[in-house]
Amino acid sequence: MLEIVIAGGWLMLPILLGSAVALAIVAERFWSLRQERIAPLHLLEQIKQWSQKGRLSPKHLDALQSHSPMGRILAAGLKQVGKPRADIRAAMEEVANQEVHDMERFLSTLGTIAAISPLLGLLGTVVGMIEVFTALMLHGSGDTALLAGGISKALITTAAGLCVAIPAMFFHRMLLRRVDEIAVSMETQAAELLSWLTDVENESKGA
Repeated sequence: MLEIVIAGGWLMLPILLGSAVALAIVAERFWSLRQERIAPLHLLEQIKQWSQKGRLSPKHLDALQSHSPMGRILAAGLKQVGKPRADIRAAMEEVANQEVHDMERFLSTLGTIAAISPLLGLLGTVVGMIEVFTALMLHGSGDTALLAGGISKALITTAAGLCVAIPAMFFHRMLLRRVDEIAVSMETQAAELLSWLTDVENESKGA
């Protein structure tokens, strides 16, 4: 393996570096983008229980806010209780936009690695072919083994670039899909909270 890397030339270095960065991003995002960590499904029921027991205090809101990204969104809405529905929605949307932005952290870098790795590989092949043709001009075409070996080395970087780009692109799309799914879950819970707050307000007015 080391011989192959050395044979590929100096352009193997950025390809290998991109591979290491992509692997680190994928591992970190898989760990971070977990449903139970970002948008646990029990929070709304917990809020309702707190409300029924009269325990929906600033202390509980602070605990909710520090619980998870979904908790911060719901807490932002609860802090606007008593204000118009549009204000509550706007407060939650503002926090939600920031949380979605945080969920997409490093994904643009992963996409960039997926896009440039084949180009780096192609550049390495072009440089290698230039070296092959230079050797042909200096030594002629009598040594076919030298010619075949030079072309083989020139293609190493293209193969390496594709080996990095294909999984990087796959995981980039997969993680973007996961962000979208979690964002939909967050939006659903926020809408349920808004509907519940409206029902509670109507009940209090009716009473």
